[in-house]
Amino acid sequence: MGVAAKEYELTLDGHTMMITNPYKPLWPDANVTKLDYIRYLLQVSQPLLAYAKDRLLTVIRYPHGIGDKHFYQKNAPDYSPDWIATRLWENTRYVLCNNQATLIWMANQAALEWHVSFHRAQDEIPTELVFDLDPSTEDFSVVIESALLLKALLDELHLPSTPKTSGASGLQIYVPIELRYSFEQTREVGQFLASYLVSKHPNLVTVERLVKNRGSKLYIDYLQHWRGKTLPAPYSTRARAGATVSTPLLWEEVAHIHPTDFTVHNVPQRLQTKGDLFAAVSSPSRRASLDPILSFLQSR
Repeated sequence: MGVAAKEYELTLDGHTMMITNPYKPLWPDANVTKLDYIRYLLQVSQPLLAYAKDRLLTVIRYPHGIGDKHFYQKNAPDYSPDWIATRLWENTRYVLCNNQATLIWMANQAALEWHVSFHRAQDEIPTELVFDLDPSTEDFSVVIESALLLKALLDELHLPSTPKTSGASGLQIYVPIELRYSFEQTREVGQFLASYLVSKHPNLVTVERLVKNRGSKLYIDYLQHWRGKTLPAPYSTRARAGATVSTPLLWEEVAHIHPTDFTVHNVPQRLQTKGDLFAAVSSPSRRASLDPILSFLQSR
């Protein structure tokens, strides 16, 4: 029997790096080692990077796997190789996850969650309008019902939308918009649409910020969508027992899925079969105008 290597050398984008502790269990219950994780990231890197490129990156690192201590990292580590692209934004030097080499170098540091900004690093222009549907209970049917109501409203307004799982308990809905609005304007639209749904379905959804006041209602979070704030990138893993993944969906799938269905083990095959369902957001053929809604709100 051969002896398993203690580390591996990998060259990506012309940069050579060592993969250390390759057999360390990062998701022990899901039987995912660091090497499994890196293999997963290489399989999904193209669509993940298509969205994450040039955005401010915050990672959550779990040096000893998901059962142990963790920390958020916004600043590029002092020991980062000089080929990793960074951007200074509000006194923090963020990593820009712009290529496979950066992705895998960070993964070797046990970055297990990838959270990216709603705008690119060089400006503060939101690329989408985003709603984060956050349930107050473990009943996912509430998330499904709320998402489909939001989809019907967006359809009425001729706003194209793409859903993805959070990889945890909720869904996130993305509407690609023309690149000329401010976050103040997108918040105005987000607040209006969320409040409209609450007025129509007061027993189902809420915009109440305080968790203790929500009861069992689903929280429509439109406030997260702001400069410098983040959500998990599409195809980002989550530090959950099942090695779940934030996974783009077809709208016709929404009524039949649960976020725990999508993991490191099956998302690469899904990607091969269905293609990148987030392409409509990462490289949209149409970006929506918010002008009609903003005009209506100004005229009230």
